[in-house]
Amino acid sequence: MTPSDHDFDTEHDFDENEDIDDSVEACVWQLLLLINPGDEEMAFQQFADYRDAVVQAGENEVEPIEIIRGVIDWRSGFHVDGQDTHALVQAIDELSSRWNISIDWGGDPDDDDFHAEIDAASLFAVAYDRLLEHGYTLWAWETEDDSYAGWVTLKRDNELLRELATSLHINMRLGSEVT
Repeated sequence: MTPSDHDFDTEHDFDENEDIDDSVEACVWQLLLLINPGDEEMAFQQFADYRDAVVQAGENEVEPIEIIRGVIDWRSGFHVDGQDTHALVQAIDELSSRWNISIDWGGDPDDDDFHAEIDAASLFAVAYDRLLEHGYTLWAWETEDDSYAGWVTLKRDNELLRELATSLHINMRLGSEVT
């Protein structure tokens, strides 16, 4: 099955009588398309992984973001310890490299002294500004612990991402708003 064979596409219309699970899946599909700009094959692969994970979760009520986090980690998104600025830089660099973008962090991120003098919020702000210069938006979503999580979309998709995040009960903020 190819992405074009799938019954969810970016123009999916929601019918008021649709099963709630179908609309959640449609939102997840659209979200995966947004966080994989220009890579529909990756979005499709992650969507298949998402569906498998939902089946494995069985009867347990699982928030979509928890499953999404697992299927996108280090490929289309990240989830790192809040104190690990090294991992945060690596994750954002990995995502940025998908579009041949190199972040100028304003110092040497391979140097421990650089990390001793900077926090995650400052790194988010720098990466947000650098990605925006290329037409991309760095997002962070609220986690339930002392970690940071996020992904990157095209700037033109900001409003659609906000709508999808709201539908999926994901508390999002711009990378420039991380505290």
